[in-house]
This record gives sequence, structure tokens and C-alpha cells, in this order.
Amino acid sequence: METRKEAELHECRLSVKDFVKIQNLFLPGEAGEASDPVSMGRAEFVERVCSVVGRGSQEQYGQLFDNVDVMREGQVDWEKLTTFLLLELSEKDEHARAATVTSWKPLRPLPAGHREAVQQVAYLSSSDRYLSISKEGLLGVWTDNLTLLKTHRVANDSVKPKDLWVTGMVVLSNVHKIAVSFTSKEICFYDLLSKQEFSCQYKVQGLKHTPISLDYWFNPHNANEAVLSFGDVGGQVSGICFRTAQMFLFERPSAGVDQDAVIVVNWAELAQGRHKCCYTVQHQAHGQVWVRRVRFLGNLEAFMSCSTCSKNSLILAWREKEAKTLKVTPFHIPKGTNDLDYHTRLNLIATAGIDSKVCLWNPYVNSKPVGVLRGHMTSVVAVQFVLGKNQLISFSKDKVLRVWDVHHQLCIQRIAGAFPKTLPECQTLLFYHEERGRLLLTFNSQVTLLEALQEVGKRVASHKQAVTCVLYNPLFKQVISSDTGSTVICWLMDTGQKVKQFTQCHGNAEISAMALDATLTRLFTGGTDGFVKVWDFNGHCHHKLNAGRGQSVEISQILVLKRTVLVLGWDRMITVFRLNTFSQVFVQPSEWKGGVQHRDDILCAAFLPPQTLVTGSYDGQITVWNNSTENALCKLHWDDQRGLRSSSDSKLLKPQTALTSSRFSLPASLMFPGAPAGVEEPECSFAVARLFFLESRKNMAAAGGADLVSCGGSGTVRFWNTTQRCLLAEFVAHRDCGSIIMTVDKSGRYLITADMDGGVKVWEIQDYCLHRSEVVNHQARSCWPVFALTWTVLALTYLPGAAVGIFGQEVHWDLDGTGHPPNGSGAPEENQQNELVHRKEAGSAKPSIDLSQGQGYQKAENIPEVPAVKIDPDCMESSPWSSCILGMGYQERWSLRKSDNKPLLWKETQSSVGTFSLLHMEELDAVVDLHKPDFVTNPQQYFRENWDCSTPTPPPLPVTSETVQAAFDVQSLFPKDLLERDEWAGPLHGAQEARMNRVGRCGPGRKPKAAAAVKDK
Repeated sequence: METRKEAELHECRLSVKDFVKIQNLFLPGEAGEASDPVSMGRAEFVERVCSVVGRGSQEQYGQLFDNVDVMREGQVDWEKLTTFLLLELSEKDEHARAATVTSWKPLRPLPAGHREAVQQVAYLSSSDRYLSISKEGLLGVWTDNLTLLKTHRVANDSVKPKDLWVTGMVVLSNVHKIAVSFTSKEICFYDLLSKQEFSCQYKVQGLKHTPISLDYWFNPHNANEAVLSFGDVGGQVSGICFRTAQMFLFERPSAGVDQDAVIVVNWAELAQGRHKCCYTVQHQAHGQVWVRRVRFLGNLEAFMSCSTCSKNSLILAWREKEAKTLKVTPFHIPKGTNDLDYHTRLNLIATAGIDSKVCLWNPYVNSKPVGVLRGHMTSVVAVQFVLGKNQLISFSKDKVLRVWDVHHQLCIQRIAGAFPKTLPECQTLLFYHEERGRLLLTFNSQVTLLEALQEVGKRVASHKQAVTCVLYNPLFKQVISSDTGSTVICWLMDTGQKVKQFTQCHGNAEISAMALDATLTRLFTGGTDGFVKVWDFNGHCHHKLNAGRGQSVEISQILVLKRTVLVLGWDRMITVFRLNTFSQVFVQPSEWKGGVQHRDDILCAAFLPPQTLVTGSYDGQITVWNNSTENALCKLHWDDQRGLRSSSDSKLLKPQTALTSSRFSLPASLMFPGAPAGVEEPECSFAVARLFFLESRKNMAAAGGADLVSCGGSGTVRFWNTTQRCLLAEFVAHRDCGSIIMTVDKSGRYLITADMDGGVKVWEIQDYCLHRSEVVNHQARSCWPVFALTWTVLALTYLPGAAVGIFGQEVHWDLDGTGHPPNGSGAPEENQQNELVHRKEAGSAKPSIDLSQGQGYQKAENIPEVPAVKIDPDCMESSPWSSCILGMGYQERWSLRKSDNKPLLWKETQSSVGTFSLLHMEELDAVVDLHKPDFVTNPQQYFRENWDCSTPTPPPLPVTSETVQAAFDVQSLFPKDLLERDEWAGPLHGAQEARMNRVGRCGPGRKPKAAAAVKDK
């Protein structure tokens, strides 16, 4: 029987189809009649839902009814049920996000250029820039990828440059300004949009103490309402409340003042209310202790500040409407606090205690904290909430970073030893940009970055970056995939297990094309650095082909033939490498004898033995070549009347920033969608992205059937006859999706197409275009849609049927050794061996099916193609408990504990990898009846005639009781030549001499000659 917890989670195991069945139970009886919503009692609900769903016990559905009926009304309807499920799933999702541990990249320092301690780091959302300012007034401007763009020294006419000392900075995002505080007891406002960079626009002077902490808040519903709060070294917290922030912060003294002049505002005038556009509030509840941090909480209308004193360590000063007096609420923390932060949704305040504790406070309860996070060994210097995950980041003086789960008040991550070593007295600043997952830590003048790895949620990721190419190697029964991070991974097809991984294959350049040779033992990879590398499966690079001639180019396809290697993608001429020149590691390209026959860049090619080669270009032209002579035979185009013009120098061929992050083996220009109706289509809509020969129909080409398939721009698939040089059929496979790619299985039965939006379709073309017709056929064939996965996922599915799994998942699958699906998979028998490896790329969301075409030093034969299948979304989902490391570890230990007494079976323990992976090991069959040979049953027919007589007595053993008459001596034991060699060997060491003398004295016989000679000497 299931436990109570399992019964409560039974609704989480129901599928969408189950909920549709339950919803139908609550529909009104007659169609079209307006009636009240249907409600059910407990007994009726349990009986009807249990019968219609068909699984689960009545106890589980009774528990579900009790959870929904929280008011104990005895009735539930569909609205109550859905409300409960949405709330429950929302809470579950929130807890799952909170339990997610962030994975960080290695810490790396940033060249900031600061000479003094960094006082503040901020982010400009309007320009996507980062700002850092140091004590000497040097302002650093960083790009969105944290590259130092420029540095600027802030100007302040009140003090000399050598006496300038910056204490804080804050960004006024709604008015495009920054406010900087100085030890000269003034705050300057610099305009970010002025002609002169960071020109000072306002200056507040006459402060009583030096401000050291600044904060800014504005009303998101009314940007004119804003509050600038600051705390000083005298323990005073002050606030300037603006009424017309977007028009002007402070009033100009007179109309005759120059527009570019700095407006100087005296603090005494602000306190007296002489400026109608703003007013001030302040309190000094901290006494004379420095105010370490100040914040204004807009939802509470309160100023929050902290100090390093035990009494009044945390102060909440509540602001009343247009009132200058503040109502103060003190919080007492032993030894005080260094930093604080506020979580708006949880309504919690976190304080960084000097006593090494992180306390969580309710703003309305100042008697004691609602939670205390213990774990740091020294004083905590900084805290910051991660709002999206309900987590808290804290950093201590001993350079230990901890990440806390606020809900459970547990430390879920600890990072130590990764931060730079500094002097004991080090000024540390923490800034976490949650949107980008970047944690900036400053240690005096040094700025470091701790960047979070990209998260993929609960889904399993095969690659850390976008997958670009996929191949299948039938020799090793492995799937080979590459990504934009220049990483190649080999996976076992039978289990989905990762067996090899090669990183930085092309440095920082992404891999855009891959191919296998005919022996299936060499892997060709093409990168955006313009090189093609030849690898073995031990990760050794044998050759480096200079395809781009020293320039970075876009390689879209590598075609490996019997005597040549063709590289395509960026030029109007075919780049060819002769295999007879592969004597050196670095190989230069040879000259293609056919010259330039295309008017635009060649993107793809296909080969049909013995000598037919076709190439497709960006403008839609297809050229047929004789591969032996390298001469062009004919040219095909879907519109023979259309004039072809070159666009090699067009801007469309230059990849844009938004598209290059997730490209596949085609140029980025192919990502542009087709033009709308009535508008002239760009040339990218005619591009030929893929070419495939229908090898099973090569004998039908003479009779008029199609033997070539092409696809590309505008989502169109075309069937050609290369013998009669004509277009037979075309249809739009994917509408309004731009360019597409495709592959064809070996038998020519299935055509698989994929678009940039992630859609994958399987077309049945076995009986399509077998004969030529008078007009071009525009009728599409039947197809099955296939769901697409995330851009880092590599999945294996049946055709058609449910998914097998994701490469890299924790639980390995089993293809039953033959590639057949397990029982009950629902796949038809004729399609059970058809499988698909597919993926969807990042950003542009382009799925690619780049299956092995058997291209090698010679045309590979019998390489199975892998068509596409439909993936059931329900099969791709997994619970957090089954996918987490803790859950998997517990299940493994529990399964081992239960299986301790089971007999060992070879079939269960046989490994699919290793030295003896090809050996077939299984249990020995039980011997039922042992067949004895005839000579055992009838020995008298094969042996002596008197077999029936009694057993003969064995002969007596030889007598060994005689004593040895002669004594054993050295000459009798060793050969003569050995004794003579020993005699001429020279004198022996003392120990050896003594040992030989003892042998000579004790043993019978005479001494060896060598020993005697040494003694006489």
C-alpha cells in the first residue's frame, strides 16, 4: 500500500489525457443547454474518476477530493479542482527552482584598470553596460560581455584631483544619471546622455557628514516619484524625495544661468523646503556609528539601514505621506551587521552579521529573527537575494561563498579556495546580476567574475552548448555529435551512454560540418576558423586541411569521396583536397579543374557512384558534374527563365550577431524567412540547402523517374531527373519558416525535413515521382509531424512511436541488442528498426539531422539512414526526484540492497564497453541428458579381446631404497665449461669467499678450483 505522501502526489502522475477525461465528467448533460457547473460529492467523485481514468486506487482519489475540498463543503466542481492543481503545481515548481544548485564557470579576473579599492559596481539596463568606480574616481565602463570599453575620471571642482576620494555611487535609471558621493561631503549628479561624457549636472553640498552608502528607488507606475537615500559616517540616514524626477531633480536658481552650468544645491535649502520639486527626511537612530548600508523599500514606504553596533543594528524608518518625521523601528543584532538585502515577494530582510550569522527578519517583528543561517566561520561581509529562486548568496571575510535555500534555511552550495589571496584587511564588494547569472566580486582594486552555467531546467542536456552536427557510425554503433563550443561527443547507440568527449577541437571556433570516411575510422570536422581536421576516435588529429586559406570561412558541408575531399560553403568554386597529397599534417587545397560554374556560393553537394556529382548554390542553381574529369555537364534551376546574379558580396551573407550564436552548417543568411505575398523574395529564399540522390532509383532515371531531391529556401522540396535534366515535382514542406534541411533513408522510402522553428516532418516518398509527367507535380505526400526538443538535447526515437530517451540521461536504455523496441512500444514491426537522432539549435531554433551518408575515401556502402519519428512529450518528462543525484543515488543503493541475494546473471552484468565488449557472455544451458560415446558404452569392441577378465595387476614400482654410493661434489653437479668460466672470473668478494669455504668444509668432495686459487693467493 502506498504511503500518505505517495497518495497526495498521485495527481502529479496523471497525464493530460487523464485530466481531459476528468473534465468531461464535469460537463453539463445536454449539449447547448446553459446549466450550472456540475459538482460531485466524495463518493461519486471517487467512483466516477477512478473508473474513467482506469488507474489508481479509490483511496488516492479520496485523498485528492479531501485536498481540494478545503472548506469541507462536501462538493467539488471543475473550477475548484483546477484551482487546487494550479496552486499545487506552482508551489512545487517554486520549490524545485529553489532546490536547483547553480553550476559556476571557473573564476576569472577582469582587467579593470583600477588602482584603488572599488567602491561600487552597477548595471545600466538602458545601454546594457556595467559601471565600476574606485576610490580615486576612476569610472570603468564595461560592455555586456564584460569587456572593458573605456575608463573615465569623474570631475569635481570642489577638491583637487589628488584629494579626490569617492565613497559611493548609484544609478538613477529612470532619468539616465548617476550619483557619486565624495569625502568632501557632497553628492554630484552626472548626466549619461550629455554631449560631454559624464558631465556634472547637479551638486548637493553642505552635508553634515560624509555619505558612504547610496540607494535610489523610483515608482514604476509614476517615474516622477523617486527617492535618493544615503547614510553617512555620523550615523545619520537621509532621503531626498523627488516629485518631478523626469523633468528636473532640482530647481534652477534663475533663468540667466547657463544651461550647461552645474547647479549647486545647498543641503540646508533642501531641508528648509525651498525646492518645491523635492523634500527631505532624515533620522539618526544609529547614534554616531557609520551607516554601512541603506535601502528604501517602496512597497513598505520605509528606509532600511544597518550599522556595526549591537544596539540599533538594523533600523526601519517608516515614512508617512509628505511628512518629515520618520517612525523608527530598531532591530538589535549582536556585534552589528555589515550588509543587508530585502526580498519583496517573501517580505524578508537578510542581514550579514559580524558574528558569522546570516539572520532573516520579518519587517513587522523586531523581537527575534524568523531564521538564522549558520555555517560561516568568520564575519559575513555581503548578502544578496536571488529573487527568481528564493535563494540567498552570502560572502564571508575568509573568502567563502555560500548559497542558501531560504525556504528550508539550508546551505545548498559552498565555494571556497577559488578566490584570490589578499591582505587580511581587504575591502570586498558583491554584485549579482541575476538576469545574466553573473556574480561580480571585488577585492580591493581587483574585479573578478563568477558566471553561472546556462541552466536547462529539469530536462537532461546532452551538450552544454548548441548542437550543430550529428552522425551515426555503424562500425562502432555510436552517435557522434558536435556543438558550438567545438566539442565532439561519442555516444553508445544501444544505451545512450557517453563514451568519449573531445574538447576544443577547433579552439574557440564552432564546428559547422562533420563527415566520416569509408572505413568509418576517421572523422572530418569543419570549423568556422576555416580548417578541416581529420581525427581518429582516440582524439588524435592526423591532418589539418587549410580550406579557408588562412581566413575564417563558413563551411557548410564536407564530402569525402574515393580520391578527393570536397569542402563547400563560402565560395563559388569547389575547394578540393587530393588524398595523394595527405603526406603531411598541414595540407593545402588543390585546383578544381572545372573552374567556376556557379554564380553564387556553393552550399551543398551529393555524389552518386560511379562518377556523378551535383552541387547546389545560394541562388538556387544545381550543377551536375563528372567527378572523374571534373567537368560540368549541365545546370538545373527551378525557374529556367530567372536570371541568376551573384550575391557573394551581399550583406545577407554576413552573419548577424543575433544569428551566429546558434548556426548550423549553413550560412547565417539562410535563416531569413521568405518574403510575404506581393513582395519580391530575397535570393536566400532560392538557396539549395541540401541535396540527396535516391540511390534506390538510379535505374529509374532513364525511364523518367526522379533520382535527386533538393530543399532549402521557402521550405520547398523539389524532385529532379538528372538524366533528362528536368524538374518533376515540388511542394512546400514547411510554410512561413524560411530555409529547411532534410535527409533521406537508404531505402528511399522516407524523407525527413526540418525547419528553423523546430518542426520536423517525415514524408513517405516510396511511390512518389516514379514517372515523368507533362507538368510539374505540386501535390505533397503524406507526412507525420515530429516534436522538436531543446537546442542542447540529442534524442533517439522510433519511427513512428515513442521516444527511446535522451543521450546523456542518468538511466541508460536498452535496445535489446538488435535495435528493436521493447515490448509494448506501439511501433509497427516494419518500422521498429528505423530510428532518428535529431536536435534543435539555440536562438534560431534550427533542427538538424546530419546523418552519416557514408562519405569517405571511397563511397561507403550499407550505412543505415535514420528517419525521424514523433516524440511523445509525456515520455520526455521526468520527476525532479528521479533526475536528481540524491534520488538516483538512493535508488541505486536500494536496488543493490534488494538484489544482494539474487544469482549472478551474465546478461545483466555484461558491459557494452571495454576490451571484452564484443564477447557474447551468458549463462550456460543446463545439461539434461549427457550422450556417452560408443567406446565408453562398448569398450570391448575397441580395446583388447580379454576385456571381460579381471582387472590386471599393475606392475610393481621400482625399488628406491638403495643408498647413493658416491658423494655429490661440485664437478658432478655443474658442467665443465661453467666451472672453467668460474675459475677465470677472478677473485670473489669476502662474503662469497667465506660462503664457498663453508661449502668446501662441510660438503663432501673437493673444493672448486676457483675457491682454492683465491685462498692460496
